[in-house]
Amino acid sequence: MSRLKLDQHLETHRTHRVGWLRAAVLGANDGIVSTASLLVGVAAASATQSTLLMTGVASLVAGAMSMAAGEYVSVYSQADTENADMAREKAELVKDPDTELRELTAIYVARGLQPSLAHDVATQLSKHDALAAHARDELGISNAFSAKPMQAALASAASFAIGALLPLGIAAMAPAQNVIVWTASASLMSLAVLGLVAAKAGGSATLPSVWRITFWGALAMAATAGAGRLFGAVV
Repeated sequence: MSRLKLDQHLETHRTHRVGWLRAAVLGANDGIVSTASLLVGVAAASATQSTLLMTGVASLVAGAMSMAAGEYVSVYSQADTENADMAREKAELVKDPDTELRELTAIYVARGLQPSLAHDVATQLSKHDALAAHARDELGISNAFSAKPMQAALASAASFAIGALLPLGIAAMAPAQNVIVWTASASLMSLAVLGLVAAKAGGSATLPSVWRITFWGALAMAATAGAGRLFGAVV
C-alpha cells in the first residue's frame, strides 16, 4: 500500500511573536521616550539633581503600572469581543450548519477557488473542525493573533521599566551641567538599537524602523525641553 508523502519545507515565520512583540516594543519605546523627555524637560527647567532623579523614579513606576493596566484592559476588551464572536459562531453552527457551510464556501470562492473545489474544501474543513475554520477564515481569529491580556501587560510593563532605567541611569551618572546632552544622546542611541532589534525580531526592514523610532523620540525630547526652558517648570 503506497503512502502519500508530503515534502516539508521548513520556513521561519514570526507571526507568533506579534502578541508580545508589539507590547514589548511599545513599552520599551515609551519607557525611553517618556522618561528621557521628562528628565530633559525637568533639567531644562533648572531642577536640582535630587529632583531630577526623584522625577525619573516616579516616572518609571507610574509608567510601568500605567502601561500594564492599559495593555491588560485594552487587550482584555479585544479578548471579550473575540470570545463573544466565537460563542455566536458556535451557536450558528449548531442551529444552521448548512448555511454556515455555504458561507464558508463563498469565502473560498471569493479567494479564488472554483465553486466545486471551494465546496469540497469547506466540507472537509468543517468535518475536521468547523468552528476553527470559521474562526480563522470568517472572523480572522487565530492562535498567533488572538488576544492574550496578561502576556501583553507583563511584556509592556517589564519593557517600559527596562527602557526607563537607561535614561534614568544616565541622568544619575552624568555631570549636572551636561545632563541634557548625555540623557538625550544616550536615549536616542537606545531608541536606534530598539528599532534595530524590533525590526530583526519581526523580520522587517531595519532602516525605516530605526528612523521612525529615533525621529519621534527626538521630537518628543525637543518639545519637552523647549517647554521646560520656556516655563521653567515641569509640564
